[in-house]
Parts: sequence; C-alpha cells; structure tokens
Amino acid sequence: MPEPAWAILGTAATCAVGLWAWRRLHYRSFWPVAGFLFAAINLRITWRSVALGCGLTKKRHRWWFTVVPRAVASTGIVKVRRRFQRVVVDAAPWMWLPRPTRHGWRVSLSLLEGQVPGDYADAAERLAHSWGVHAVRVSSPRPGRVVLAATVRDPLVKVDQIPASADLLKVAVGRLETGRPWVIDFRTIPHWLNAGATQSGKSNLANALIVGLAPQRVALVGLDLKGGVEFAPYEPRLSALATTRGESMRLLADLVGLMADRMGLCRTAGARNVWRLPPQLCPVPVVVLVDELAELFLMADKSEKDDVARTSTALLRVAQLGRAFGIYLFLSGQRIGSDLGPGVTALRAQCSGRVCHRVNDPETATMTLGDLDPDALVSARAIPAETPGVAIVAGQDGQWYRARSFYVSEEAAEHAAHSHADRTPSWADITAARLSPVPDDHRPALQSA
Repeated sequence: MPEPAWAILGTAATCAVGLWAWRRLHYRSFWPVAGFLFAAINLRITWRSVALGCGLTKKRHRWWFTVVPRAVASTGIVKVRRRFQRVVVDAAPWMWLPRPTRHGWRVSLSLLEGQVPGDYADAAERLAHSWGVHAVRVSSPRPGRVVLAATVRDPLVKVDQIPASADLLKVAVGRLETGRPWVIDFRTIPHWLNAGATQSGKSNLANALIVGLAPQRVALVGLDLKGGVEFAPYEPRLSALATTRGESMRLLADLVGLMADRMGLCRTAGARNVWRLPPQLCPVPVVVLVDELAELFLMADKSEKDDVARTSTALLRVAQLGRAFGIYLFLSGQRIGSDLGPGVTALRAQCSGRVCHRVNDPETATMTLGDLDPDALVSARAIPAETPGVAIVAGQDGQWYRARSFYVSEEAAEHAAHSHADRTPSWADITAARLSPVPDDHRPALQSA
C-alpha cells in the first residue's frame, strides 16, 4: 500500500480513537461540538425510511407525463404524443432543521393530511429504537405541527445536587429528564400528591423538602400516623406534629380555624389573599406534610366512621381554601385508591401537583396519574425497582416528565432540622393570632396592590 494511504488510514484511526475517548471522558462537551452534528446528519438521511417503517408516511398520487415520438413513413414527419401516468409514492412529513438540547435534540415536523399528534406519540418508542436514543417525547405546540424531543442518554442515571433556591416556598428537589431542575413551588402549585412504595424514593422526596424549607420563613406541620417514626427526628423544625388520629383531628381543626382567621383578616383588609397584604400583616405560610395518607381514611369498625368523616372533611376544606391563605399540603402515601372512600377522590381533585414513584398496585398509579395522561400512567408502571427516586411528575405546564430526586439522607434532613430550629415559629403563637383591625397607614398600600 502506498505511503500516503497509510498516512490517511492512520489519521482516520487516530481521529476515531480521539472521538471515542472524548465521548467517554467528557460527553457534556462532546455532544454540542461533534455528537449533535453526527446525530443531525443521521436524522436527515434516515428520516424517510424511519417514517415508512413506523407508519408515518402517506400514499400520494403524482401525475407524470412522457413524450412518445411516432414517425410517419410517407412524409418523414415525427409526431409527438403526450401520455400522462399516475405514480403512487410514499410521502414523509416535512422535517425542519434539528436543534440541539442539553441531552439530545428537538425537531419540528409538519403533519400530513389526516395525521394527529397521537400518531407520533404511539410511534415514539419505535422512533427511539430506530435512532438508537434513550427516549423520544412528542408534543404539539400548535395545530398541524409536532415536536419530537429526543434524549440521547438517560440524564437520571446520576443526579447531582444543585444549590438551594432563595425564593420563598420554592425548593429544588431533583432534575427532570430534560436536564432542568425539578422544582416544587408551592406558590404556583399549592398542593401535591406523592405516591410510592417502600424504597421507591417517596420518603427521600420529603427529606429534600424539609432540607429546602428549613432555612425559610415557613411553619412546617407534620401528620405522621406511623407513630411519628418518620417525622419525629425533624421535630425541632416542626411547629406541630400529630402521630395519632386523635391528634391529627385536633391539628386539622386548628388549621381550619387558622384559615378562617386569615380569611377574616383578608376580608377586613380588602385583600384577595394573604400575599396581597403588606409585609407587616402577612402571616407566616404553613406547609403541611402528611405521611401515610391512607391511615387517615382507614377504619377498623363503624365506631371510627365519624372520626374519619371529620378528618376527611377538614383536610378537604384545607385543600380547597388553603392556597389563598398561605396553607399548603404535601400528601404522601404507599396506597392511594378509590376504595378508601369518596373523600380521597375529592382530595385528589384539589392536588394539581402529582408525583408517582414506583408503586405496588395499578390502582395507586391510576389514582395519582390516571386522570391526567394515559401515557404518564404507562411510564409510571414501567419504573424499575433498582432506580429509587425516579418518578413521573405532572407540573404546572400541563405536561408530565420523568424526574429523579436528589439523595438526601435522614441524617442530612435531621441536621437541617436542628440547625434551623431557631426559625421554627411556635404553633401556639400561630393559632393564637386573631383578627385585628388594619392600621390606616396600610390601607393605601393594599389599594395600590
């Protein structure tokens, strides 16, 4: 082989080894510089065949004509005749230029006649296997257009903790599959339903919330019907803790009374909610953490029926009216099903935030996500046991995402509770606050707000 050929082969081999090492050692820089270019070229080249294999093409008729010469022997004249032909071809949807994302790429497609975004959602798994990517998500930003968002590698394999948020009632608890932080914002989504089996990450998410909320000016209230074994270590940062049904009933009654007092304060001040009050009058927000929600609705015999009804009614009232008056719920449980009674179904309707970890029964997943999106329900049932912390999250934008919470040990949460124990407001002081007249110097600020 000539020497220049050996040089070319050596250079190509060196480049290939260098790209492989770059990809393995620092994928974060490799993807936007070189990886996306290769993926975009492959996407454009293979799109027609992939669309045909996934059933996303349409048969279209195209008319062609050919020129057929015909000679006349007597005169030597050549006459030309046009013959039209109808050709059937497979037309693929028009693809726009792909755009890189942090963990993959996005591309817009124009729908063909008779197609709907659901056709692409049904083919999402086949598309992912065809292109060799981790997952493909489908969305439709406007009629006649779909967006395919591909994730090349699973970003939830390892989740590093990010700095805590400085905003009130906002906590970064993990990452979404898009690479963005997973943020629980009680000001935007006031009530959350968190379902998960043992060792699925449900308690870890509660620990992350405690660590994030402990430094903030909020009152944390716990309802732990497992005898207090979950929330008792964090009691220095809890303004109140109920460990039995009787204590839970009294605590919920205090919350309903507190809500009524704040309702009267807002009415007297002419404000629609506590956040429109001036800082001097704005009460401290309350976050209620409930562990083992089902224990509040279960009863051993008919003698507990009235207690369950009062508990269910009080919790539902807090869920319906608490947002405007600074009271928020985070409800966790292993088993959340319609068999617990109509109160659970009504309570679920008030929880716009949903988190579903791996669950043991399909009824719990259906109760948590079934009324939002069937595809989310399928993804929740597919969470493997060896990935604790992975969950399906339905957030404020109306879409659902795979997400994974940071690992927060019980020791870290306990340390945060003790470190910020001086920020714990007294529950007696909170419930003792009664309606007081609004000073005249605050009324102009309320009217301008």
